Amino acid sequence: MIAAIVWDIDPRVFPAVDYLRWYGLCWALGLLLGYRIVQSIYHREEVPVSELEKLATYVMIGAIVGARLGHILFYDPVYYYHHPIEILPISWEPSFRFTGLAGLASHGGILGALLALYLYHRKSKTDYWWMLDRLTIGGVALGGFIRLGNLLNSEIIGIPTQVPWAFVFLRVDQTPRHPTQLYEAIFYFATSWVLYWVWRSNRFAGYHGFLFGLGMLSIFFQRFLIEYLKENQVEFEANLFLNMGQILSIPLILLGVATMGWSLRSSRASNGSA
Repeated sequence: MIAAIVWDIDPRVFPAVDYLRWYGLCWALGLLLGYRIVQSIYHREEVPVSELEKLATYVMIGAIVGARLGHILFYDPVYYYHHPIEILPISWEPSFRFTGLAGLASHGGILGALLALYLYHRKSKTDYWWMLDRLTIGGVALGGFIRLGNLLNSEIIGIPTQVPWAFVFLRVDQTPRHPTQLYEAIFYFATSWVLYWVWRSNRFAGYHGFLFGLGMLSIFFQRFLIEYLKENQVEFEANLFLNMGQILSIPLILLGVATMGWSLRSSRASNGSA
């Protein structure tokens, strides 16, 4: 057997406390970091932080609800049709227990956040694309923490491999596997840093939607490729040419490309007319 990193982390922060789990803690830390990143942008652009506090509430609720519904609709609709109570973080079988939101889909989270942001835009009359560009920087950092939560849960595991940095997820099996959660987390953090650097450079300051498009293209193109290194999450994916993560990533990749193209054309047109 090759040398590998043995991974056997209890998903609970404290073994005697079932309600506090690393996954939820990672979500909380990711939300805090994302908020701080966008807060620093608001300070630098001299925008009242009070506006961000309202916006963050909308987006946080939209992202969590969207991610939950995305998992239910995209990955296991039949199960939740027969067990609707488990849409909530509880289960009655075999007895009542708190399960947490066991199943969140990032694609649904993106859609939920976009809808929540639109609702906030309608209410506040704040420029939609201006907000979206800045929120993308913090949102991508949140994605990195979510993947660390998946790693601590020993879920969304990779396929078997012989690479020297392979992980053996003892809560799953004895097989060395790609730590795909870690790959994605590193990419998310790096992408957030790049987006922040692009924003600081002011090179695309007048290109509304450009940072959002760049973020969507980068994240979901990476997601599409890394899916080849992952085990399928649900059984029906074995009969698909592309798995569900790849299928859902394609429209978001196209959205990123289209948004970047629209942003560049719109800026050139406005500069030309000026």
